Amino acid sequence: MPYQIPVIKELVSRYNAEVHVVYFDKKGNAPYIPPEMENTFIYRRSDLDDTQLTALVAKVAPQLIYVCGWQDMGYLWAIKESRRNGIPVVTGFDEIWRGTFRQRVGALVFPYYLMHNYTHAWVSGPRQYEFAKKLGFKDQRILYHLYSGDTELFGKAASFLNEKAANYPKTFLFVGRMVPAKAIDTLAKGFEIYRKKYRGDWNLIGIGNGPLKQLLVDQPGIETYDFLDQSRILELLKRVGAFVLPSRFDVSPLVVHEFASAGLPLILSDSIGNRLLFLIEQFNGYRFKTDDAEDLAKTMHKLSNRSATDLVEMGQNSFQLSAAHNAKFVAASLMSVVDRG
Repeated sequence: MPYQIPVIKELVSRYNAEVHVVYFDKKGNAPYIPPEMENTFIYRRSDLDDTQLTALVAKVAPQLIYVCGWQDMGYLWAIKESRRNGIPVVTGFDEIWRGTFRQRVGALVFPYYLMHNYTHAWVSGPRQYEFAKKLGFKDQRILYHLYSGDTELFGKAASFLNEKAANYPKTFLFVGRMVPAKAIDTLAKGFEIYRKKYRGDWNLIGIGNGPLKQLLVDQPGIETYDFLDQSRILELLKRVGAFVLPSRFDVSPLVVHEFASAGLPLILSDSIGNRLLFLIEQFNGYRFKTDDAEDLAKTMHKLSNRSATDLVEMGQNSFQLSAAHNAKFVAASLMSVVDRG
């Protein structure tokens, strides 16, 4: 996905790395074709069966392997020989510990059946750190900074704050898949209540694809776009006053980091996993109760009633909070497991 590109470039430029990427290329609601990059070789998972994938790993003879989760047993089979040879193998995940039956069973099983595949766990936040501990990873074997938005790209939009001070844009923004997990129905209803009950005069831009997009199309005050690449989104940000993410459950949505780094005040549901990292109540935005359209409308009203001066300051605060994570930190965290002398 686009947010991984700056990290790969950082690995190549700063660490002189040769990077080989095998990625899932099934069609989804966010189509993306990786760009060509120096010293980077990209392979589609659909072009490799498990035997070919194992042969690729043997041919590359990597000094470090990162495996995104453990949902593909072909990946685990392919890394076995490298692991036996003492090559660091890092697994990354953004799941948070909720104490479900499935997680409790996983915590019992993982140390005996999967732990031997990995040397380190790479997590995206404090709640994921807790999960890694439950699975049996020791503190010294847990890496931080798994994810980062493209702060260099989106950070350019923070410069718009000076222009916005004179005539602050009255538009909320949503970017994401138009699916039930993102609570598009709550967004549509909440915005309708905001406009009618609270007589709100802000508009809403919705960007993304998915089966629930129709809930936003042709509605008063709402402008919709299909999936856009990041440079196109950047062009729209001069018109945007705040970012809204109403998800029912979203562990580490990169859009929160991206639009914080773009200098936008945030409105996030209680169920956003990285809310603890990028939102401080009243400092750079507000949270609202998950699945509560009335509370979302009230929160929209509260934010849109702030003065332009307040909103610019909240945007600046978002930008400052976002600076705690970037591609440089992500690459450094991963490379910390390699003994470079």
